[in-house]
Amino acid sequence: MDILIRSARIIDSGSKFHNQVRDILISNGKIKKIAAKLPNTSKAKEVKAGNLHVSLGWFDLNTFLADPGYEQKETIQSGCAAAAAGGFTHICCMPNTSPVIQTKSQVEYVLNKSASEMVSVHPIGALTHHCEGKDMTEMYDMHRAGAIAFSDGLRPSPSAGLVERVLLYVKAFGGLVMNHPEEKSISKNGAMHEGAVSVRMGLPGAPALAEEIAVNRDLYILEYTGSRLHFLDVSLARSVDMIRAAKKKKQQITASVNAYNLLLDETKVGDYDTNYKVNPHLRSSKDIEALIKGISDGTIDTITSAHQPQDEECKKLEFDKADYGMIGLETCFAVANTALKGKVNTEKLVEMMANNPRKIVGLSAAISEGVEADLTLFNPDLIWTFTEKDIRSFSKNTPFAGMKFIGKALGVIHKGQLQLN
Repeated sequence: MDILIRSARIIDSGSKFHNQVRDILISNGKIKKIAAKLPNTSKAKEVKAGNLHVSLGWFDLNTFLADPGYEQKETIQSGCAAAAAGGFTHICCMPNTSPVIQTKSQVEYVLNKSASEMVSVHPIGALTHHCEGKDMTEMYDMHRAGAIAFSDGLRPSPSAGLVERVLLYVKAFGGLVMNHPEEKSISKNGAMHEGAVSVRMGLPGAPALAEEIAVNRDLYILEYTGSRLHFLDVSLARSVDMIRAAKKKKQQITASVNAYNLLLDETKVGDYDTNYKVNPHLRSSKDIEALIKGISDGTIDTITSAHQPQDEECKKLEFDKADYGMIGLETCFAVANTALKGKVNTEKLVEMMANNPRKIVGLSAAISEGVEADLTLFNPDLIWTFTEKDIRSFSKNTPFAGMKFIGKALGVIHKGQLQLN
């Protein structure tokens, strides 16, 4: 199928067409021609929309798919449908499944099962067996099989000695380690951010120190090993400050923030709605200000969905007993764009959702003639309301149903296919 995109503003700093309004003709899955006005000589399907923007397909570094083992929460197919609805053409899936993605065959399972999907799924291999933080996995075997990075997902950072060994091990083949910074002996079973709100609500709080000490420790180890590390789930002002200082020292460090941590603060937990029980926790308004500053000055590299589907049995419980997490693929761009409107421009936001993630995992792309069409169509100014009918995930654990947002993904083009929302 040929596709002709009409009058779209191209947002791609790596393209010579950046910030230009152009027609884009796609034939046999490739961008055939980009010009100010193109005739429709091949009876191509035309795509038109007001204030239409196009970028490289958005790329999420932090998705939980729950397949295999927890298919009642999400399957690879439903996760890909949710990703496409949110404007993503690539997602990196965390290894916290059953069995854990910790061998070559389990990496191949994800790649084979997702091969026919419109969205490209990149497996992240486990750092340690069963993500327990004790013994290293055979990361090189998984790397050769197609694992794009290594992480224990939301499991707290392994011991300092193990982090050191892991960083030295992956350095030999250019592997990437992704850590969720949390010192579990400090955070314990905290249900929310520790502070005045948690005290007032009578809920066990997790001190900010649990994240801060993990970031500080891992930065020291990174400096010693000279390897490469990506921090997932950065959520605190002091974490941003430490990462900023490390970047000034030219350490090979990158970092991401989850979209919900840019829009929601700890006061949202006030109604004991378990959809607001997440890890990292909702933080203070001052932390949000620091995260946005970190985005503006380049300290934070990417914005992620932290898509974590949970079924009703895991969420419809007392707040302190409910599982962590919310779904985020369908709302990631809208949440981030709404939070950053007037503070960060569209070009910067797209760079964080499309270009930077590719650089971090060692991929490259640009919108130009002759290349495979891997594109996201969006309107950064469209005001709309997210409803349950917009959810493609098997799980419905989101606090955003009924919320009004600014900015929406309108469709994706990838693997020769077009999906319009």
